[in-house]
Amino acid sequence: MKQTLSAQKLLNSWKKLTSGSINRQIFGAAVTVAMWTAVVKVASFGKEFIVAWRFGTGDDLDAFLIALLIPSFLISVVAGSFNAALIPTYIRVREKEGKEAAQRLFSGVMVWSLGLLAIATFLMVVTAPFYLPLIARGFSPEKLDLTYRLLWIIAPVLMLSGIQVIWGAVLNAGERFALAALTPIITPTCSAILLLTCRSWGIFALATGLVCGALLEMLLLGASLKRQGISLRPSWYGFDSHLRLVAGQYAPMIAGACLMSSTTLVDQSMAAMLSPGSVAALNYGNKVIAFPIGLMATGLGTAVIPYCSKMVACEDWAGVRYTLQRFLFLIFLVTVPLTGFLFLFSESIIQVLFQRGSFTNEATRLVAQIQAFYALQIPFYIAGILIVRLISSIQLNQILMWTAVFNLIINISLNYLFTKYMGVSGIALSTSIVICFSFCYSTYCLLKVKKITHKLI
Repeated sequence: MKQTLSAQKLLNSWKKLTSGSINRQIFGAAVTVAMWTAVVKVASFGKEFIVAWRFGTGDDLDAFLIALLIPSFLISVVAGSFNAALIPTYIRVREKEGKEAAQRLFSGVMVWSLGLLAIATFLMVVTAPFYLPLIARGFSPEKLDLTYRLLWIIAPVLMLSGIQVIWGAVLNAGERFALAALTPIITPTCSAILLLTCRSWGIFALATGLVCGALLEMLLLGASLKRQGISLRPSWYGFDSHLRLVAGQYAPMIAGACLMSSTTLVDQSMAAMLSPGSVAALNYGNKVIAFPIGLMATGLGTAVIPYCSKMVACEDWAGVRYTLQRFLFLIFLVTVPLTGFLFLFSESIIQVLFQRGSFTNEATRLVAQIQAFYALQIPFYIAGILIVRLISSIQLNQILMWTAVFNLIINISLNYLFTKYMGVSGIALSTSIVICFSFCYSTYCLLKVKKITHKLI
């Protein structure tokens, strides 16, 4: 009885804390997303332990990561850009014109997105003989052939994950955050099961688990949208003013996302030109850093854009300014000490998490150095997510495009310089410097717009 009363008391306190003001609602949504994302990350870490035990930093894992590089790039560019372009307009249409108008917009965007995803998948597969040898210039012929075969298996992930990203964004626009945040647990679970039960498949078990997981995640999100009365059937109602607005925002977003995602492509490609195992070492070095970044960036980024879009639609500029100032303060308060901890204890963390089986002591030292340099980006990455979501809510995505242009130029230059003296660790340091620049430049642009429009002052 006492436990029930205590649980009820906690629930009431939580409701009180996360209801009322927009900032409290954002906080509640961000914590909800972060909590479920943490569960997903734990499952992903479990899969990574199995991958490290089975493959270490060997050639098979290098081939898998390079095969996954282009599909991941296209998912981020084609589908990810739709979110930032669609959601502010979708929420504005729903608030001002009703659910039927929002449904028409969503159906039209689905026609458009399916066409783009289908074309992108086809081109990705048929042009592989041209771009894979360039990306993986340091691979032997046997290793390159394995990369081709893995790409053919992974290819459907582009279409499945692209649809899943858009459906998850519409769920978030309806302030249904939990399911979209928890659904990604399916893929690492499928991969782990296949790695343990189908050991004779080798690295192909990892690729198959990726495809099966993406399919199941898409089906689950689709079922949830249907339960809310949202039709999943793509329908074309013409290129009306709302769709034109989405297209107008999509053009700079896809250009910016293409350039921004190119930094990962460049990093992996330059790592592939270094000593064998460098791609895998770079990947492992980002695993622990991706955990806090994933929790905070996913939670905050997912929660901010629907609420900021609502404030922008209602022209509540004072609320937007207060939200920006409040959350930037909290982000740096939390992330600076965390960054210091991860930098100082990097080798101990890697030793505890990964050093077993095929993962040697030499690999631990290399990965720890990479991780320490990657950690430096954390405060600027999280704060940058808030700035980027606000820019998207105001529908000034051309700022993001120019930020991405400068990021790519700086990234290539610093990668080339640092790898000459530091090897693969230099790529991690270059990444952190680029993220810092991105935050500073996008914030400067936002403040410049603020002075011009007088909307945020």
